[in-house]
Parts: sequence; structure tokens; C-alpha cells
Amino acid sequence: MEALIKQALLDHSQEIFEMDISEKMIQFQKTRKDVEGDLTLVVFPFGKVLKCSPVDAGEKIGAFLVEKIDALASYSVINGFLNFVISDQYWLGRLSDMDSQEKFGFQEANSKPTVMVEYSSPNTNKPLHLGHLRNIFLGYSVAEILKANGHKMVKTQIINDRGIHICKSMLAWERFSPVNDKGERETPENTGIKGDKLVGKYYVLFDKHFNTEANKIIQGWENADFSGYSEEISAEFERLNSSKAGKDEKAIAGLNEKIKDLAKNQTTILLDAKEMLILWEAKDPQVYLLWTTMNGWVYKGFEKTYDMMGVDFDTLYYESNTFLIGKDLVEDGLSSGVFFKKDDGSVWIDLTDDGLDEKLVLRSDGTAVYMTQDVGTAVDRFKDYPDLDGIIYTVGNEQDYHFRVLFLILQKLGYAWAKNCYHLSYGMVELRNSAGEVGKMKSREGTVVDADDLMDEVVGAARLMTQARGHIDGMSSEERDELFYKIGMGGLKYYLLKVDPRKGMAFNPEESIELNGNTGPFIQYAHARIKSLLAKGGELHNLRDVESISAEEKEILKHLNCFPEVIREAGEGHSPALLANYAFELVKLYNSFYQSVTVLKEEDATLRNMRLVLSSNVAKVIDLSLGLLGIKAPERM
Repeated sequence: MEALIKQALLDHSQEIFEMDISEKMIQFQKTRKDVEGDLTLVVFPFGKVLKCSPVDAGEKIGAFLVEKIDALASYSVINGFLNFVISDQYWLGRLSDMDSQEKFGFQEANSKPTVMVEYSSPNTNKPLHLGHLRNIFLGYSVAEILKANGHKMVKTQIINDRGIHICKSMLAWERFSPVNDKGERETPENTGIKGDKLVGKYYVLFDKHFNTEANKIIQGWENADFSGYSEEISAEFERLNSSKAGKDEKAIAGLNEKIKDLAKNQTTILLDAKEMLILWEAKDPQVYLLWTTMNGWVYKGFEKTYDMMGVDFDTLYYESNTFLIGKDLVEDGLSSGVFFKKDDGSVWIDLTDDGLDEKLVLRSDGTAVYMTQDVGTAVDRFKDYPDLDGIIYTVGNEQDYHFRVLFLILQKLGYAWAKNCYHLSYGMVELRNSAGEVGKMKSREGTVVDADDLMDEVVGAARLMTQARGHIDGMSSEERDELFYKIGMGGLKYYLLKVDPRKGMAFNPEESIELNGNTGPFIQYAHARIKSLLAKGGELHNLRDVESISAEEKEILKHLNCFPEVIREAGEGHSPALLANYAFELVKLYNSFYQSVTVLKEEDATLRNMRLVLSSNVAKVIDLSLGLLGIKAPERM
């Protein structure tokens, strides 16, 4: 309707205004709830053109448009706002149109440029956790939304399978893994432990020994034992330690942390891990075999987790491959003057003229950093997909600076497509318990909320909740398990996606599967109830001979009519939250409608059919909305 009105104003601007008007002057907004109308045109800009008051301008424009556009039933002017009442027949026509489209609101597939969305991108030294869940569900949903907007889509991840953190797990397994009576060290096969969790166990164990050794070093320094340490180390310790005098508790804690970092860098276990990384980059056979073996365990574990999550990827990239491309690009950049080398042999880029600082791209020992592999990965992706228009990186907001630097480096290396790269920055997620307490998670300390455990928890809670309601009679055990999975995972995904991605959030597993309020199960239940209604309603017919609709029916149709625009806005804003909250509002409108009018017991067959068709399209849009969030819509609950 907005397009019709806009076109009418442009086509007849000479007749109405005696001049051509700019399209920018035509502005719409939602009609206030206390005003009769379905659409509001802002008429303040036209008062100046017509040289009259906004009310008079509204009267002239309103009378003209109601005469020209049959779908406009009436109008009213309040101050500078022209409110239109749209005819019932128009809304019934819209219902007929949306009913004819299986994927109402979706754009033609592959009609827009190719976009790649990166999400998950885990490290192979630990299992996935709660933070990964928000990342993965967000990235997957954004990819699906962009696909619905017509983009050709490539879903991907970069698996961080190399680096010092990987060597820490490898070293700890090599040193601390117990040997069984068969002479075997711990493996997923002989322990029954999921591969990613077994490797994560040794990452935590490394940190335990790491801290123990660092604490012993500090004890020695406090007793003036600096044997084996350089004068620079002893002088730095003395400086930090003496600085604590007269400081408050917070300042002392900060100085103690710096002393701890100083000691950690002198530990033999960290030095050994660094030596292992150098051997890995040199492809030492023994280190490389250990690396491939332990990463293989992790990949199998990840596959099970992704299957439980219901997400997929079109292509995978591995840091162990792309960091080599990055190193070559750094060498090229050195030759062209993009990068510079310091006296210790490390390679940097100076971004001070861009308002940033100097950034390390290659260590003095020749090993790569994260930035090295990210540059290599981006270039590799555009080579693999020549039609690629841009990349969306789904990464937490603690990496905002990293991506500003990455995109700048790529531009300075001469890659014009870098301007189409986008960091989908999202807030951190923390766990809130039933008492309302929020806890932070740390992988090194083993205090993260494991993704597998959390998914099992919400599915188990969905099982108990659904069994208590007693609406699963007649289902087989397989059907029940599938339903519990859909409800539990639907609740989890919805809870993490309904919040604007840019905001941090606290997650409460118990709240996620509640059947009331703004939750996934609340929306799923509405879909199941409509499906049950439709099953009882029999065959649906084409809309005909319906003369009018109720206020509740019109409100639903107005909301359904917005669905294509919500998909567009969610794509442009990279925000599944818009779709989540749209679906919630749709369900509330439908519940109000269902309580206000009769459907199956309606004696007028034409009216009964119309209400069933309306219900069918509500169910369809709920299903499509949830699908774009990666959530299944059960037909029975």
C-alpha cells in the first residue's frame, strides 16, 4: 500500500502540488493505536509546497488519494498526520496473495550477490561452550535470513587448529596422561570420553601445572632467589613488588597479576610449549603426528555437537593451511612497504595514521599470529569463490579492534573487496542460575558451561515439562524424543536469538523452555495448536464472498503483511532478534483473535473458511520465522 500511495503522489504531483515533488518528501509511519487507521502519511513537508497548514494539506491529499485508490476506504487528518483506513477487500486480497505463496516474504533464490557467513570457528584445544552457542545460532540464523533475502549463501568456519593453545593441550597429554594396563594413554576410544572434551581436559591440566610452577617461581623471588634468571627479570620483579607499598587493594591485585605474568613467561612448561609450536611449524614428524591424532579426536566430537545443534557448513577452512598463505602475504607486504621489520626480526604494520597503533603480524621467531592467518584465510576464500561479494564474521565484541585492523590490512594490501567485509559483533553471554546469580566463564580454569551438557539439560527439561502437561498420548517413543528435542533446542535457540546481537545477555536454562511469555516453546505451542485446528477444519477453499473482517482479523493481516519487510530489515541489520520478536507479536495477536471469535463452530461456511485460511497463514509464517532462526515448529505438543 505504501508503494501504491507513493506512486500516486509522484504520478499526480503536478495535479496536486502544481510541481514535481521529491520521493524523499513521502514519509510513512505506523498509525497511533488511539487513532482509527491502518497507515499514516506525514504531511508536514507538503504544507510548505501547498502554502497552507498541515491540516489543509492533509485534507487535500487525503481526498485526492481516496478517490484515486480503491483500496483506501477513508481518511482522517490529525495535526500533520494523514491517517488512511484501508478497505477490508484489500486485506482479503493480501490474504489470498500470501496464501498462494509457499514461502511468503522470501526473495527469489540466488537473485542477489554471494555472501559468506563465518561462525563457530572453534579452537581444537577445548569443547564448545555456552558462548559458542550464541555465536553459532546467530551466524547460522543470519545466513538463513540473508538466503531468504535472495543472497547466494556460503556458510563456513575457520578451525583454529594450530598455535600455542593447541600445543598446551598436546604437551599436557604427552606428559600427564595416565597409562592403562595395556600400556595405552588416554584416548576417546579407551575412555569413552568425547574427543573434544578429552583434549579440553588436558588444556585445563596444563593451566593447573602452569600456575603451580609460576607460583613456585614467585615464592623463590620473594625469598630473593633469582638464580637462573636475568638481571632484567629480577629488576622488574623488584620494581613491581616495591610499587605495592601504599597502594589500595585493587592496585595491589593488579601488580600481583603483572608479577604472575612475569613468572609465567619464565616457566619451563610454557617454554616447552613454545618449543613444540616451533617444531610443529617445522613439521617435526613426532609433533605433527601427535597434532593430527588429537585434532582428529576433536573433529569427531565437534561433529556430534553440530548435529545436536542442527547447524551445518558449506565449506571448512583450517588455520594450519591458511596461516602459510598469510605468511607469504606478509613477505609480499614487506617488499611493497606495507609492513616493516623491527630489530628483533618481528614484522609489524603501522596504523597510527589511521587512528590505531602498530600491529604485530609475525613473531620474531617466525611463527604466525592470529592476524597472519586471518589475512591468509580472507584471501583464500575470495580465490575459492570468485563471485563472493563479502564476508560476515560472527565474532564476539571483544574482537572489535582485531577486525578493524584486519580489514585495514587487507585494504592496504590492495584488496578492494575488503570494504565489503563486516564484523557481526555480538555481546557476551553469561549464565544466570535460578537465584539470579550470574557467573563468568573461563576455559583455562575449566569453569565454562559446556555446550553438550547445556543442550542435554534443556532437552531434559523439555521432556519433564511436556510429560507433565500430558499432551503426548498416542506418540511413539521416537516421536516423543523428537518432540522433546524440538522444544528444548527451540527454547535454547530462541532465548539466545531474541536479544539484539549487540547486547550482552545472561542466560537462564529454566526460563528458556517456559510455555508462557516471550519464549520459543510459547511460539511453537501456538503453531501446534493451529495445526490441530486445521486438521479438524477439513479442506480449505479459495476466499470468496467475504464482505468484511473483524478488527482482530485485520490486525493479524496487517502484521502478516509486514513479514517481507521484517525479513529485509533483519537481513540488513544482521539481527535475528527482529524475526524472533515479530513471531512473538504474531502469536499474541492470534491468541487474542482466537479468544474473540469462533472458528470451527462458525455457522457461516464462508466466514469459517476465511478464518481457517487466515489461521493457516499464521501457522505458515510462524513456521517460516522459526525456520529462519534454526528452530523446528512441531505440529503437535
